[in-house]
Amino acid sequence: MNKSIFYTLLIVAFGGLCYYFGLPTLNFGFYGLPFIILLISGFLYFLEFTRKKNGRNKRINPIIISIFWVALTFIILIPALSSWAIFKHEKYKDLIGEVKTGEDFANHVAPISTEEIRIVDKSMAYRLGDKVIGSIPSLGSQVNVGDFSIQKVNDKLYWVAPLLHSGYFKWQKNKQGTPGYIMVSATNERDVKLVQQVDGKPIRIKYQTEAYFGDNLQRQIYFNGYKTKGFTDFTFEVDDNGKPFWVVTLYKKRVGFSGKDAIGVLVVDVESGNMKEYSISDAPKWIDRIQPAEFISDQLFDWGEYVKGYWNFANENKLKPTKGISLIYGSNNKSYWYTGLTSVGSDEGTVGFILIDTRTKEAVWYKQTGATEIAAMSSAMGKVQEKRYVSSFPITYNINGIPTYVMSLKDNAGLIKMIAMVSVENYTIVGVGNNMKETIRSYKNALNSKGNAISPSSIMKSYTIETIVSRISSDIRNGNTFYYLLLNGYENKIFIGSSLISNELPITQSGDSVKIKYDDGANELVDIITFENLNFKLQKSEQQRQIEKYFNK
Repeated sequence: MNKSIFYTLLIVAFGGLCYYFGLPTLNFGFYGLPFIILLISGFLYFLEFTRKKNGRNKRINPIIISIFWVALTFIILIPALSSWAIFKHEKYKDLIGEVKTGEDFANHVAPISTEEIRIVDKSMAYRLGDKVIGSIPSLGSQVNVGDFSIQKVNDKLYWVAPLLHSGYFKWQKNKQGTPGYIMVSATNERDVKLVQQVDGKPIRIKYQTEAYFGDNLQRQIYFNGYKTKGFTDFTFEVDDNGKPFWVVTLYKKRVGFSGKDAIGVLVVDVESGNMKEYSISDAPKWIDRIQPAEFISDQLFDWGEYVKGYWNFANENKLKPTKGISLIYGSNNKSYWYTGLTSVGSDEGTVGFILIDTRTKEAVWYKQTGATEIAAMSSAMGKVQEKRYVSSFPITYNINGIPTYVMSLKDNAGLIKMIAMVSVENYTIVGVGNNMKETIRSYKNALNSKGNAISPSSIMKSYTIETIVSRISSDIRNGNTFYYLLLNGYENKIFIGSSLISNELPITQSGDSVKIKYDDGANELVDIITFENLNFKLQKSEQQRQIEKYFNK
């Protein structure tokens, strides 16, 4: 065979392999194609250099040299000129869009039932998922549990992960796809499901990130109309009927070769590979997020970094997001990326926190000073330091209108032993308990002990009643004394409070007339906000009068 033909075929084969496995995005702003050209020209350069060295060629082909240096220049120089922040800092700062100032956190993130608070974190979900797969030997030897994503399915919060091929040979033997996915309740560690059928039909996850050749999810997307578009963030989600899909974010680069920004979403059927593209506004409601956490983190960093332009070496007014970003759910089941904002140089204190809609990217900044997530974790662990529990990363909730970090406390084996609540505004206000009800009582007890911890913006709907005590008893939990009351006319509820709410509680007896304000809720256990025994005419402290004045207002 002629050597020129041989080298041509070799180059075509090398280039084809680079293209097939590299999947370069054929558009300006992406490095893939220029990098492949650089590799091919470099390969040719090496062959020509070898031939010259062996005396078979007098000089290296100038076309090869030109292609090599043009590709290298394009990869280095063009991105620098089109993306360098010194020239493009305004564009970087504006990527996040308008950041609005929030006034009332309670209106943005509605109070929820304690049964809906997330206590199972991602690492715990992995542990529980692996346990389910390991209990089925025929399955555990074939598949691995994929990446868990938090999502709402029929208004209930779950961690959901696909079953993925555990290797090349397992894929060869099971090309029809892996049989199902794992659902772990985010609120109840005992609720773990292996879902292998939907509407009586078996689930087969054929297209996945861990499959090979044509079954590879990225390759399926690329060779079916998406060679020129950026796509990322392959999230496994199920609709409200339990049918699984891959949800993939489509994006553009807004600042030369940088500034990734979501423009839509691609929904891929896990079995057939059929795809449907949606704009951000038209995406199905069951899709929890379109904006990748990585994009949001980068855009928030740029927004805070270039607040005064590029040449701001004094760090005037600079902000940065705190370590870690979490997904929380607000009113109307909307989901938000949550992160604190802190001044550059600050480690534990925040100047507020920001909520970003995971679909539309609408950003709202609540300028409330407080503690970072890491500081809150340390505070929670310090509350039970003798037990040496480790805190999960906190999730922010609206507890009685107060922004509150909620986290689980786990032992060395990774098992949940306690739950902690820490005020975002004041991380010395901590409540811990063996379950959610104990924790929220302990937390409210800590809030009441501070007197001024509740602000006017934190009121939720409550009721005031005057009635007679039919039964009262006390109980000591975690060193705190709680009083349990049954009231005439409210026999379907048990009212709970501590002496920190009122000094009159410990000396109240059956038959006493009382005036009580309590939180609105559908639970059988009701937490008392204020308590007054109408049989007594005691002199009240100034602090008590201020609290009552505030609640009456």
